[in-house]
Amino acid sequence: MQLVDTHVHINFETFQQDLDEVAQRWREANVAYLIHSCVEPSEFSGIQAIADRFPELFFAVGLHPLDVEGKWTNQIADQIFQLASSDRRVVAIGETGLDFFKAQNSDQQLNSLDEQLAIAQRLDLPVIIHCRNAAEAMANHFRRFWEQNGSVRGVMHCWGGTPEETQWFLDLGFFISFSGTVTFKKAIQIHESAQMVPSDRLLVETDCPFLAPVPHRGKRNEPANVRDVAEQVAELRNLPIDQLAAQTTNNARKLFRLPPLPALAI
Repeated sequence: MQLVDTHVHINFETFQQDLDEVAQRWREANVAYLIHSCVEPSEFSGIQAIADRFPELFFAVGLHPLDVEGKWTNQIADQIFQLASSDRRVVAIGETGLDFFKAQNSDQQLNSLDEQLAIAQRLDLPVIIHCRNAAEAMANHFRRFWEQNGSVRGVMHCWGGTPEETQWFLDLGFFISFSGTVTFKKAIQIHESAQMVPSDRLLVETDCPFLAPVPHRGKRNEPANVRDVAEQVAELRNLPIDQLAAQTTNNARKLFRLPPLPALAI
């Protein structure tokens, strides 16, 4: 059984002292590939350096919606395009999206989102979408963008929406990725969404170092814990974990165009 953690931030300072040990644990958990998200383009060289150390790491480049204010410029858009074109290990644009929980600069966020969607189209890459307190605005905006410019493939990462909202993004062609929040006992709407997503659109992630799943809540999250996420989703869907792992791993390989799975160590 092999898994793909489709959203990590292992470049953060909390991993600097023990990243080799963290990698050993994800390898022991049979995490075959990791997708490293990007908060802002200045992270790119650091993420590249980590990928040089760990060949199972692929990565994205983009600007997070909470970093748009004061940072988004036409030069940043050009930089994202050039960086994404510069390394074959870049498999996505993002993370981009909308966050109306911590910021209200909707026009700036939408402009940044549109530019990154256009870059993804030009390079035929998927987008990694962050969406917090913005599902309706996001879905409506995507519908307009799709109508005017054509669709973009991608993933709604760390998904926490209602089943109705989940269906909006499924109808738009998105994959839906569940994080450690799916293991939280009171996260009923996330549980319901995890049960309804078609098997060919389902992904799992950690979003580490954030949102550690049960039984690791309150601790630093790390990629090995994606197995706990997968086990919970499998339980919610009444599936054997091996089957759920195969489905989500195949989906991740399809969306991000990852190489064939490496042989498992004996």
